[in-house]
Amino acid sequence: MPKQIVLRRHAKNPLFGANLQHPWESKYVFNPAVVYDGSLFHMLYRAQGVDMVSRMGYAVSVDGVAFNRMEKPVFEPEAQSELYGVEDPRLTWINGAYYMLYTAYSPLNVQVAMASTRDFFHWNRYGIVLPQDPNKDAALFPKQIQGRYMMLHRIPPDIWVAYSDDLLHWDDFKPIASPRKGYWDNLKIGAGGPPIETPYGWLLLYHGVESLPTPDRPTYRLGFILLDRENPEQVLLRSEEPILQPEERWEIFGGVPNVVFSDSIVEYHGQFNVYYGGADNYIALATINQQEVWEWIEENGLK
Repeated sequence: MPKQIVLRRHAKNPLFGANLQHPWESKYVFNPAVVYDGSLFHMLYRAQGVDMVSRMGYAVSVDGVAFNRMEKPVFEPEAQSELYGVEDPRLTWINGAYYMLYTAYSPLNVQVAMASTRDFFHWNRYGIVLPQDPNKDAALFPKQIQGRYMMLHRIPPDIWVAYSDDLLHWDDFKPIASPRKGYWDNLKIGAGGPPIETPYGWLLLYHGVESLPTPDRPTYRLGFILLDRENPEQVLLRSEEPILQPEERWEIFGGVPNVVFSDSIVEYHGQFNVYYGGADNYIALATINQQEVWEWIEENGLK
């Protein structure tokens, strides 16, 4: 039987939670995007406070575990399309800047928007880049595929791709992965962090939602999808079992119960760091050695 792999929670979990001294993040902090620049870990995380509007905070770390947070948010709603919040960022380094895809949430729409930065404090905002509604869970590939930029996104319930020549205008929308009946991801699926190029293909962290125990209280889990390197529309391998699921009390009970949800996977010293939100209450870390992932891929018949 092919090997099953699981993430290991860090001993210091959860890394941090809400800060009652800051009204903008006094209720929930969750769903972080994290990048490592070779010396520092930079985190953007979603936060909600007294008005329940989603904003993004910034935190920085030397070791990827102990993070120092800013007192004020670094990215807030500005447009009517973001009236209820800016949510769930994914960060990709392209053309000398970090490009962030995020969910713009308004009373009328849930859409994909984009901004870029070099320092996480000054931003170029490009507005809505995918007008489809609802749409979210968007992440950019870190390099062009066959001469075009490529994006993953989620038109419910599937993971889709789209292509662009300039990062602003997108076309060639295609679904590439769907929920699986009888599995832990039978209701809907969505991309986690931007995919990572490996010797075997593009490794994509994704979340899957199961409509149990009841449809109004679905369970969010994490898994891996391996995409073909030359044609990432092709799925080569997919987790039979989740690699992380709600088990800790703070993952089961919270603002949204039964949730582990991630926007980022980071390569660091021979392992993958997966930063995730637990029940929309806390930010946490789970890891796996890269060699374990390579063995999982090879034992499932891919070289």
